[in-house]
Amino acid sequence: MDGKKYQELTEMRERNVPRGPYNITPLFAESAKGAVIRDVEGREYIDFAGGIGVQNLGHGQASVVQAIREQAELLVHTCFHVVMYESYIALAERLNTLAPGSFQKKTFFVNSGAEAAENAVKIARTFTKRHGIVSFENAYHGRTYMAMSLTSQVMPYKLGFGPFCPEVFRIPFAYCYRCPFGMEYPGCDIRCADSLKRLFVTQAGPESIAAVIVEPVQGEGGFIVPPPEFLQRLKRVCESEGIVFIADEVQTGMGRTGKRFASEHFSVEPDILLTGKSLGGGVPLAGITGKAEIMDAPHAGGLGGTFSGNPIACRAGLAVLDLLDETMLAKSVSLGKRVREGFQELQNRFEIIGDVRGLGPMVGMELVKSRKTKEPAVDETSRLVRRCCEKGLIILSCGVHHNVIRTLIPFAITDDQLQKGFDTLGETLMEFAD
Repeated sequence: MDGKKYQELTEMRERNVPRGPYNITPLFAESAKGAVIRDVEGREYIDFAGGIGVQNLGHGQASVVQAIREQAELLVHTCFHVVMYESYIALAERLNTLAPGSFQKKTFFVNSGAEAAENAVKIARTFTKRHGIVSFENAYHGRTYMAMSLTSQVMPYKLGFGPFCPEVFRIPFAYCYRCPFGMEYPGCDIRCADSLKRLFVTQAGPESIAAVIVEPVQGEGGFIVPPPEFLQRLKRVCESEGIVFIADEVQTGMGRTGKRFASEHFSVEPDILLTGKSLGGGVPLAGITGKAEIMDAPHAGGLGGTFSGNPIACRAGLAVLDLLDETMLAKSVSLGKRVREGFQELQNRFEIIGDVRGLGPMVGMELVKSRKTKEPAVDETSRLVRRCCEKGLIILSCGVHHNVIRTLIPFAITDDQLQKGFDTLGETLMEFAD
């Protein structure tokens, strides 16, 4: 990364931007199309990161760009609370129709996944008149204070930022590769799901719990996929105790797991469902969709924000949902099959890959120093991300141990680009084997 433009921008960044906003790669993007990013020096990179799950459909989708352009020429902002506009209501109607559940639903919009989590908590507390919120180990729900309190991972998200919001309780997730109880599925009888009932005895009674918030597949926590019974059992407990069941689908939604929403894989109908990331096609947008009687609990004026559901974002969201049809979902499923096969082939070749897991194209591989001890290969994972970037492939790590390589590949990737990406991964892993 020694070009003149790169050096100028690096120096400018160091002078003007604090170190807190970390950069995974040293790159400066100039343009992007499909699954390829072009930097300011004219180099091209295959993108396996998708803007951390924001570009499911691909960079520069023509109809999304056109919707943004047309809306910008008509109306950029009024604030929905001052003067309403059709795109907000139309997008809410679409999400109400598409979200799992045959019950009546209502939707409103915010700017980010963290805001969606914050507002879901507000709604659940208002509806139940309770305060307690249950989240999970390895969970990630955002960086604002309630969202950060719900998040499990300390570094980098929570270190030094306490104290956190009270009345947040945490229980184990179904992380089968590293079972918190030292058991194996299915002989474990999903013991981790019983942790919710144990919490009622050891930490807080059910009459004080407003909501359980869960990612159907944990994202930042390591692309952890629970057994199908896990979410179903949690949902039944919530129903029996009058607790709101919130599914955080900010990363798992919009086709990332091969279905519009990951909840569909588990036959679970959330009381509240959170969307974001790819919903706006690159424009800041997140949605909170839920049962009408729950969503109507807060008083008029209790929800919202100045930029929430911006006209440009809502038009982009409508264009995204137009594209996310059965054909696109089939493309997602096909991509997922190829990614899983590619990772499993690498696992057969390299001992450092301890586990391959995922749903659809939301697939990750966990790197370990030893398959027997499962000691996280933290330094090796960091080196892999860095070396792949140097070779023209952008990949991301995740997991509480920072040792999982995850794929958030745009569905627009070509077969040649995908193969080149896997060739680069294989070549780089070979360096570690040597």
